[in-house]
Amino acid sequence: MDNAIIELQFSLNTFYFLISGVLVMWMAAGFAMLEAGLVRSKNTTEILTKNIALYAIACTMYLLIGYNIMYVGNSEGGFVPSFGALIGEAAADADHALESDFFFQVVFVATAMSIVSGAVAERMKLWAFLLFTVVLTGVIYPIEGYWTWGAGFLSELGFVDFAGSAIVHGAGAAAALAGVLLLGARKGKYGKHGEIYPIPGSNLPLATLGTFILWMGWFGFNGGSQLFLADKENAVAVSQIMLNTNAAAAAGAIAALIVCKVMWGKADLTMILNGALAGLVTITAEPASPTPLLACILGALGGSLVVFSIIGLDKLKIDDPVGAISVHGVCGSLGVMMVPFSNSDASFVTQLTGLLAILGFVFVTSYLVWAALKATMGIRVSEEEELSGMDQHDCGVDAYPEFVTIRNH
Repeated sequence: MDNAIIELQFSLNTFYFLISGVLVMWMAAGFAMLEAGLVRSKNTTEILTKNIALYAIACTMYLLIGYNIMYVGNSEGGFVPSFGALIGEAAADADHALESDFFFQVVFVATAMSIVSGAVAERMKLWAFLLFTVVLTGVIYPIEGYWTWGAGFLSELGFVDFAGSAIVHGAGAAAALAGVLLLGARKGKYGKHGEIYPIPGSNLPLATLGTFILWMGWFGFNGGSQLFLADKENAVAVSQIMLNTNAAAAAGAIAALIVCKVMWGKADLTMILNGALAGLVTITAEPASPTPLLACILGALGGSLVVFSIIGLDKLKIDDPVGAISVHGVCGSLGVMMVPFSNSDASFVTQLTGLLAILGFVFVTSYLVWAALKATMGIRVSEEEELSGMDQHDCGVDAYPEFVTIRNH
């Protein structure tokens, strides 16, 4: 009987890992739809190509290299990871199949890279982006991920980032910021005297669909990070995590709606969408320990902050077409620093140390990679190619061909 119970728990934990991984994989569709809706129609095919290609590259690079760096054969408390054999031998007392753990981890890598694609949209060369994807998903992300989740030096310090507000979202935003700074803004976005000219997205229904898909996938992102399900304690914890995740997202959307109404007298849909995502990113650092009320407060803080962050980056002439740096970087940082309010095991000093280490490392290494790409193959398309659209330049296929036909006639 005891063996049967152990095997049942093993099976349930493995199945939960796999289903959570499927939900996180579905977030790739959410990012694709969100970004496709927030770019202009002439760049839609290219952004969709980026999203499916980056997912495929991320999965392959993490399989071949990244998982090794992040988890296999590393010493506890280390700084430089070792390079063990892929996945390695299953521990005799494992609570789940290690292959299911790998599947769950690999979709997180793709999430981090998806953040970058929206921020550099509409003016970056496709192949430069894909080469950067190889480096980020194969090396940069696994190294900083090892520091906490792979028992590296940040885990020894006591840094807490439950599902990756900094490790995943902050890292993606730091890599995006490095690229945007070297890339420059889209043509026509900023005037010579500080003017800011909005460039509306082409399909807000798609952007809204993408947000709902991301919201749904986040239940796997945060809920799956509990790692176990097959006992009463873990089942209750997973339920609490999902409750808090949903509450934070809802509060983030409401907060953004209210801020927009107070500031402009209008309900800006794009800000509301980003408000929901900001709430999700904020709660991701610690979704297990807050009360539902605190989760709402954290989500509302994120949803409010993201509006001001997007405005602030525009004033600095940092062009982010989808608001990814604000949602994932600024609100990811907020989430990390809010952890001590609900988790007594975390301290503000340790949280700040971990945050700066992760963001600093990813930004510097990403900047160097982007700079190398810029100096060799170039990272930005020509002004003529940007004007005609990335779809024709990179893909040769229009997402909305009937619009092109009408425009040409």
